[in-house]
Amino acid sequence: MAQKQDQNQNQKWWKSGFAWLVFGGPAIVVVASLTTVYIAVNGQDEVLAHEENQGQSPFKKPMTTEEKNSLEPAVKARNHAATGVNDH
Repeated sequence: MAQKQDQNQNQKWWKSGFAWLVFGGPAIVVVASLTTVYIAVNGQDEVLAHEENQGQSPFKKPMTTEEKNSLEPAVKARNHAATGVNDH
């Protein structure tokens, strides 16, 4: 019995399964988060212009001229809020 206790006390930390459980879990989380950041930064989709988005969906009909004109104030407000530039 005393010999087993001495053997356990002299055992290196990397030979203990519990140490790998304690250090391995957070290490896997760090690697996964860095992978996620890499994918998010390098996997961006291109930004499409407003005109390119028209008629893309098979369920949505293309906008008429009247519908486009009705959206004009909203588009100007959105652009002004995003850039702070006044078109007047």
